[in-house]
Amino acid sequence: MVVEKRAAAATAAEEEEVEEAAAVAALASAWREVQGAGDWRGMVEPLHPLLRDEVVRYGELVAACYRAFDLDPASKRYLNCKHGKKQMLPAVGMAGAGYTVTRYIYAAPDVPLPFGVGGRCSCAGKSRWIGYVAVASNREAARLGRRDILVSFRGTVTGSEWLANFMSALSPARFDPADPRPDVRVESGFLSLYTSDALSGKFTCGSCRNQLLSEVTRLIDKYKHDDVSITLAGHSMGSSLAILLGYDLAELGLNRGGRGGRGGAIPITVFSFGGPRVGNLEFKRRCDELGVKVLRVANARDPVTRMPGVVLNEAAARVFRVELPWSKACYTHVGVEVALDFFKASHAACVHDLDAYINHLLDGGAAASATTTTLESWRWQMAAIRAGEWLQTLGI
Repeated sequence: MVVEKRAAAATAAEEEEVEEAAAVAALASAWREVQGAGDWRGMVEPLHPLLRDEVVRYGELVAACYRAFDLDPASKRYLNCKHGKKQMLPAVGMAGAGYTVTRYIYAAPDVPLPFGVGGRCSCAGKSRWIGYVAVASNREAARLGRRDILVSFRGTVTGSEWLANFMSALSPARFDPADPRPDVRVESGFLSLYTSDALSGKFTCGSCRNQLLSEVTRLIDKYKHDDVSITLAGHSMGSSLAILLGYDLAELGLNRGGRGGRGGAIPITVFSFGGPRVGNLEFKRRCDELGVKVLRVANARDPVTRMPGVVLNEAAARVFRVELPWSKACYTHVGVEVALDFFKASHAACVHDLDAYINHLLDGGAAASATTTTLESWRWQMAAIRAGEWLQTLGI
């Protein structure tokens, strides 16, 4: 009997190894499709197992930002990363992630106080740790089928970042000085966070944009003889930064060197978790033209995914079916949506929580129900947001 049990255990272990090897081979051969080469046709409904595993994996790499972020006001590293680059992933329980962190990224939103109050908020202009750049190790690159350059962004934490989230006015991105494309507009708060230089603080290393363009370009050049992918992942406000970076890299043509994709362009893929809208219809069109692939994982109960543009959005533009002057003020989501539906009456904030997103994906994405009382409260909140956006649109 003992011998039979040992034989059965050995057989089960061998079968598991075979299945794991098959999964690795499947990912290595299908990585372009998983990264959105075919716009994820046939992979979203239902969610393909390979895609689900990759979405969860990138979600965990974003969650590492939160686990490593220092929220202790008494700490010398307050609002920065607790760990050095080499120790960060192991320190948050991800020693086997297969990535080497190459640079930390800092951002400093230049955000004035709302409603025209004089001065600026006390935290404006100070750089804060916003995420990291990493690259797949040799072993991980073999598993993935390519050398993956990853940029991972956390979501909103500081007061100035919250203010940036509510700056719903659209501003021209103007990333390419040779062709500024003034009709391509993005949310001014996200743009400020991405492009503003740090005015003070311990870490003053230029704008978030310059840090990212410099490091990603360096890694592209370093691995120019490999098959390369650029993956940008973020939660909430971090997903907005990921989309801005993806657009920026493609608009400047910085992904056109190397062997990563067909036609000589390295594929750029954004995995967005609970992300808001970022820009207008022209921004979406330009992202599509440039081949920036965005997979939006969005909970139907998450109000953040409906902002900005609660009133003026893609639905409003479709009603009239013609482009009017105000159409340029309509926000539009970019990419393909993976729709989730979860809620816990005992923990209403879970609708936007990254760990809840990841756990729901792991559980198979089964829908959860909400209580009538809580949903009614949520509708009132959305009505208040709509009213605020109308006032801002009217210049009040």
